[in-house]
Amino acid sequence: MKKKLFAVIMSALLVASLGACSAAETSSSTPENSAPAVNAVDSEEASESSSEVEPTPEPINLDGTWVQINNASEDSYQEAVISGDTITINWVTASTDTKSLYWAGSVEIPENAGDSFSWDSQNDTERTQAAIMASGDDTKTFTYENGQISYDVSAMGMTQTVRLKKAD
Repeated sequence: MKKKLFAVIMSALLVASLGACSAAETSSSTPENSAPAVNAVDSEEASESSSEVEPTPEPINLDGTWVQINNASEDSYQEAVISGDTITINWVTASTDTKSLYWAGSVEIPENAGDSFSWDSQNDTERTQAAIMASGDDTKTFTYENGQISYDVSAMGMTQTVRLKKAD
């Protein structure tokens, strides 16, 4: 009886060990089972490397017509036109359809301009010297921030910060 019991136990152990060996061989030797582990590592590395790359910001384009948004009168305001590297600002009187030159100068957007930046515009004195309402300054500092352009205007001993927003 002991021999039969011993033979049954040995047979069970033999079957169990053979089954374990064949299961280990099939799970480690088949390409289908090993491929997902490699792909998982590759995709983790790919997502890590793609999250490290910062997107390149779109260059700022100021070209277009800009209208004063903090004017005291609906009839009288400043309007700027930016085209490439030039800016022209006029005093506008809507009721009489008149425009008077205030500033003609340069636009210099910094190379790595972010959401806000400033530039010093050089006065185009050939255009402004004969304009009665034009600024006599050699340079004027402009600031771009939150989708607006601002600059100081001085007249008759008073200084006001003009804020422009791009017209639709």
